[in-house]
Amino acid sequence: MTRHHEVSKSAGVAEPQQNARRIGYLFAATAVLMVGSTAVPAYASAASDTNPDFGPNVTVFDPSTPVDTINSTLESISHETEFSTSRHAVLFKPGTYGSDAGAADPATATGIVNAEIGYYESVSGLGAAPDDVTINGALHAEGVQTNATEPWSPNGDAALTNFWRSMSNLAINPIQRPIASDAARQFPEGVADPHQLRWAVSQAAPLRRVDVKGSLSLFPRFGGYSSGGYLANSKVSGTIIPGSQQQWYTRDSNIGSWDGGVWNMVFSGVQGAPAQSFPTPPETTLASTPISRDAPFLYVDAQGKYKVFVSNARTNAADVSWGTTAADGASIPIHDFFIAKPSNTASDINRALAKGQNLLLTPGVYNLSDAIKVTRSNTVVLGMGFATLTPTHGTSAITVGNVNGVKIAGIIVDAGAKNSATLVKLGSGHANAGSATNPTTLNDVFFRVGGPHAGKATTSLEVNSGNVVLDDLWAWRADHGTGVGWNANTASHGVVVNGNNVTALGLFVEHYQKNQVIWNGDGGQTIFYQSELPYDVPSQAAWMDGKQKGYASYKVANSVTTHSAYGMGVYSFFNVGPDIVDHAGIDAPFKPHVTFKDLVTIFLNGNGSIAHVINDYGDAVLSGDGQSDVVSYPAL
Repeated sequence: MTRHHEVSKSAGVAEPQQNARRIGYLFAATAVLMVGSTAVPAYASAASDTNPDFGPNVTVFDPSTPVDTINSTLESISHETEFSTSRHAVLFKPGTYGSDAGAADPATATGIVNAEIGYYESVSGLGAAPDDVTINGALHAEGVQTNATEPWSPNGDAALTNFWRSMSNLAINPIQRPIASDAARQFPEGVADPHQLRWAVSQAAPLRRVDVKGSLSLFPRFGGYSSGGYLANSKVSGTIIPGSQQQWYTRDSNIGSWDGGVWNMVFSGVQGAPAQSFPTPPETTLASTPISRDAPFLYVDAQGKYKVFVSNARTNAADVSWGTTAADGASIPIHDFFIAKPSNTASDINRALAKGQNLLLTPGVYNLSDAIKVTRSNTVVLGMGFATLTPTHGTSAITVGNVNGVKIAGIIVDAGAKNSATLVKLGSGHANAGSATNPTTLNDVFFRVGGPHAGKATTSLEVNSGNVVLDDLWAWRADHGTGVGWNANTASHGVVVNGNNVTALGLFVEHYQKNQVIWNGDGGQTIFYQSELPYDVPSQAAWMDGKQKGYASYKVANSVTTHSAYGMGVYSFFNVGPDIVDHAGIDAPFKPHVTFKDLVTIFLNGNGSIAHVINDYGDAVLSGDGQSDVVSYPAL
């Protein structure tokens, strides 16, 4: 049985640790429970708390690991392609990594950790707090080579498809020097960023619980665009420089300063955030976040035991919250988790869940003949290394019963070739009002219909329960990749919200064939929304909402009496030829407690137009007149 990689100073392992590992192997190989004549995979046990079997795609470093080994290991896993099926999680045990010598001149610095984070790669510290793991150097995301003639990628350098990577729960002293690929692309040598970390990404590439002891740049080194990113519960002591980053959401954080913006920069609960100023510059600032709950995370305690910390929900949050006391949340020992591998079936997983286990999904692609069924309140479903769930028989990938406090984090859900009515379904009917103090929470949950393979799904996420928090969610009907076309990767809606008092914090929903989002529940709120309409509409007749041209990206039902939304961008790029018209980017009832702040529509390229920003309000965007802003609706 292959275990995860633990990379340390010596090629060998001390005899006591060897013996402990042999015991772990023996336990994993022999501990199979028998129910009738059915073999049930073993759960983790207290004996494996210090050395759990995370499988071959998890690498664990400790402070004795040579920097060259760290860099070469990270380099070797950083080259996955956009739709690769490989997945990687990298964990750093508490301690300091790399030297801070040469910090003033990164071009000549030696002994630093210097690696690019690639597709399907999550990098996390294993401390109880971010500063328990310090990286001298840079774990960074750079622009990639594209067609230099594209107007949105000057010098062939862009990050518009830098998806599916993450970094969390560590501190970085930024000492960043150019990487080899800069030379390969024939860009100037010697470019360095003293005391600055670069994270040039678009969707599905979150930074959480990071402490950047310097500045943070959010766009490619040579000026190409990035398009949508997310930062939460983090500190940046210097300046955050968005540059050509088109939109970004920062919540519950502490920053030195912010400098610039393109279309839609949103802040909630951020110390050091810029003042409210939309649309010039395009910055939407809320003093606090009405309700939030951070993603669960792995850590190692003082006895070397692996645990998962689950934060309590926070109301009216501002600034970071890094505590791990009982007042901050709960620590769950790893032996309370079923540690799943891609070889496990839905039946394996559901038996474990039914017996009261939580679920840890190790890196890989899980082909599921049935839905993973969560039926117990407070269950944690935590993915590592962008673990990916694909239903193969037209079912959902995950269903959650009428229970409260479920946490689902760190996963990709891919539609299968047979159409699924829903990919993830929270609650049934409208029976569950949910809990305002213990909300079900989705953190870093990403959906794809098409792209890696052919896929179909009518709705990616259906929320029937109340008091749910959606925290960094990207639902994407693929506009490129495999199985892509108007009649190929069919998908009507990204998100449908039927429950009351649902909050979305960082909602990215793109290219679905009808409304991207339908909000039927009362008391809903969205802070930051990014949406591109479908590119591939074949004709106006094929894209009509009754008698109205096109479908609003974000639709609030006429029955809704209370709803609020802040910092919303809807964009068009109809690229198959016809002049397609969308009547409005947003459709909502005209009621006093249904309110919208800081809205923008953009004509990116192609043909056609968006006639209005919201309902019949706001100027059209079309070729030559590409942006329309609405500060408040209803206008006050």
